[in-house]
Amino acid sequence: MNYDRIQKTVPKRQNPQPPFNMNDLFNMNDPTAGSDGGEKRARIEIIPLIDVIFFLLATFVLFTLSLNKISSVPVQLPVATPPPGPNPPPDNTVKLQVSEAGACYWDRELITLKDLAPRLQQYIAKEPRPRVLIGSDGKSTYGTIVLVLDEVRKAGIKQVSVETLIRPTGS
Repeated sequence: MNYDRIQKTVPKRQNPQPPFNMNDLFNMNDPTAGSDGGEKRARIEIIPLIDVIFFLLATFVLFTLSLNKISSVPVQLPVATPPPGPNPPPDNTVKLQVSEAGACYWDRELITLKDLAPRLQQYIAKEPRPRVLIGSDGKSTYGTIVLVLDEVRKAGIKQVSVETLIRPTGS
């Protein structure tokens, strides 16, 4: 067999063309450049388009709101009056105030802490629903206020309030 003749009949292999243009590799930073490197393609920028659409939307909304004139019908509303009835019972709440010196005031009357327990027992005996409001002059100590609160609880009074308003001593 003649191998020289076979080699001459087989065409030489050529280098294949790449499936893309080599110029595109060098223009990777510029996405608008064409494949030939010279001509730029037009692009639609979406961010400015959204800004313009929102501006038009806000303009139309404000324009339509200015067209509507609010008109109302005058209405005479009824005025509420409290129902006639018996007068509320008098407030028999005892106001205890503790001063800076540790003194205690029973409805503006100065008493000692020793007199507090018997006074509370008398109050419970004459009042069906006893209520006590404990306050201070703003300079009294917590210890004295807690002692007064303990005496009220020992007497069996369930409705006890602590006043947060600071008033002068004895008022």
